[in-house]
Amino acid sequence: MDFLPIRRALLSVTHKDGLAEFATFLHANGVELVSTGGTLKFLENAGLPVTAVSDVTGFPEILGGRVKTLHPHIHGGILADKDNPEHLAVLKEKGIKAFDLICVNLYDFESALAKGLKPREAIEEIDIGGPCMLRAASKNFHSILVLSDPDTYAEATAELKANDMSVSLPFRQRMAARTFAKTSRYDAMIAEYLTKN
Repeated sequence: MDFLPIRRALLSVTHKDGLAEFATFLHANGVELVSTGGTLKFLENAGLPVTAVSDVTGFPEILGGRVKTLHPHIHGGILADKDNPEHLAVLKEKGIKAFDLICVNLYDFESALAKGLKPREAIEEIDIGGPCMLRAASKNFHSILVLSDPDTYAEATAELKANDMSVSLPFRQRMAARTFAKTSRYDAMIAEYLTKN
């Protein structure tokens, strides 16, 4: 689709810069907010209504937070092609609601390394769910907007304001390309660390 209406967003970020303002804008324009852990608490403290991912999945976060978003009710909602009737039929059959926006930034592995953590401690700072959601949303940019950095919020807000709370396909593709570049750098940093240690 050329213009994608934004009605449901999943926000799960390490860096909270600008998030309260962006989420407030989304909520004020009728966007449902879904979130995890620290981001959920941050949004609640900002006075915003937000749904916990565990309420969407029907399953609590487990393994010390290692598993929370790796679930069909999350990834089905991210990866469904909204132009494909079969995909939409599966969502309806399984009771899965599609997402229109994924706003995720990754655990700060670089800062963790700067602390000189031991390898067993350092690997706990490797993000798994975040890159999975970012890559899934980037692959499916025809049907979803992905934002992987706080410095994209202003541009996304301007795009949404200019298009009656929709985003254009070229904008979604540009954000997807940016996100793939980001996850590629992230994986390269981890690969280098594991090779050296």
